[in-house]
Amino acid sequence: MSSTTIPRLVVAGTASGTGKTTVTVGLIGALRARGLRVAAFKGGPDYLDPTYHARATGAPCHNLDGWMMGKDAVRATFARASAGADVAIVEGVMGVFDGASPTGDAGSTAELARWLDAPVLVVIDASGMARTIAAIAGGLAAFDPDLRVAGVIANQVGSRGHLELLRKALARPPVLGGLPDEPALAFPARHLGLVAADRGAVLDARFGAWAERVAGWFDLDAILALARSAPALPPAAVEAAPGPTRCRLAIAADAAFHFYYEDNLRRLEAAGALLVPFSPLTDATLPAVDGVYLGGGYPELHAAALSENRTMHASLAGFAAAGGPIYAECGGLMYLCEAICTRDGRRHPMVGLLPGEAVMGDRLAALGYVEVETQARSALGAPGLRFRGHQFRYSELRGVPDDVERIYRVRRRRDDATSAEGYRRGSVLGSYVHAHWASNPAVATGLVAACVEQASRAARRAPGTGAQTVP
Repeated sequence: MSSTTIPRLVVAGTASGTGKTTVTVGLIGALRARGLRVAAFKGGPDYLDPTYHARATGAPCHNLDGWMMGKDAVRATFARASAGADVAIVEGVMGVFDGASPTGDAGSTAELARWLDAPVLVVIDASGMARTIAAIAGGLAAFDPDLRVAGVIANQVGSRGHLELLRKALARPPVLGGLPDEPALAFPARHLGLVAADRGAVLDARFGAWAERVAGWFDLDAILALARSAPALPPAAVEAAPGPTRCRLAIAADAAFHFYYEDNLRRLEAAGALLVPFSPLTDATLPAVDGVYLGGGYPELHAAALSENRTMHASLAGFAAAGGPIYAECGGLMYLCEAICTRDGRRHPMVGLLPGEAVMGDRLAALGYVEVETQARSALGAPGLRFRGHQFRYSELRGVPDDVERIYRVRRRRDDATSAEGYRRGSVLGSYVHAHWASNPAVATGLVAACVEQASRAARRAPGTGAQTVP
């Protein structure tokens, strides 16, 4: 099947916390039980919900974000990642019309649904509700005539009788299913959202249970008919396939570090990087690589173990001293600084390649979209690079001397306020910004170019040894 004609649905909600992820993974499981191949996507800047989609589908989940990526990149990523699937499911972000602005739809679920020309299923928390569901669903359907709100899923219903009552109250758009209120099957959460969906018997049972609930409580035939009613999309730009290996790039991947956009990783591979996973938690040293990428995650939850792994600290320090490029985002920045101070007041020494201490707080320290412009050359390339990303963190970097180089000018999307950030020391660059490189593909190619240059330097220093060079 051509990816431009893939059957597709967007699962939206009235707000965050209405149960979009539960509905999405249950729907994926029920469709897979019918023998269908499902491609999953997550709207907005989110690293956690995609782990549930990936586990439900058995394949990577790709983020789609209108503000960070733009229309062409959204459609290209959707076309590539849905190729070969029987149906594509896109889970939205927050409420249907919530995005980067309170007065526009940039970055919203509605924007994605229009760009993908996809019908929308709206999840409504129907606990304690009857006829009011008609007012809510009717308002959502009428708010934007160009958006096709095609059905409603009633979450947190009290019984099948309650679901039938809701169906009678709402004729159009129709109620196509509901899920009972079952707290024992809820997915675990913490301060950044859901806990990442690691393998385990407990989550396996919950995934299976929600798939069974969807199969028994949803009108799957009607939902599939909606998905198949989506019209053909215009041909999307063809994304580059992985290129010949030019360098080896270490990717921190363990319980402490796992926040990466699949699209970013694919761009690195297309530029010629062989991605080599490693664990700052358990590995004694870096693998033989030409660059290091430390993504976000939960270093504060593993601060003691990260602090105690001093051989990894020394390995990273030695790599940096040799000019090896190291790029770190959010949790990676926290790991590279002098210490992480956890909520219990304990100070855990870290790698020390960047100055300052990351101090955890009880409230969000930053939240929202940002745009970055680099002011100097770095591991990402020449000055003047512009790219988009977001911040979502509970820590602050304190004790950074004024004379430390900050090469990012960060502009907040919400109010246009600017600040200096992007801490650089030698070949090391760290920032709290989670970047999405679809906003500027030159960033990925710049990082790979820095790794290739390091591989050449290593080969010149140790000819014939093969140390830290492409095999």
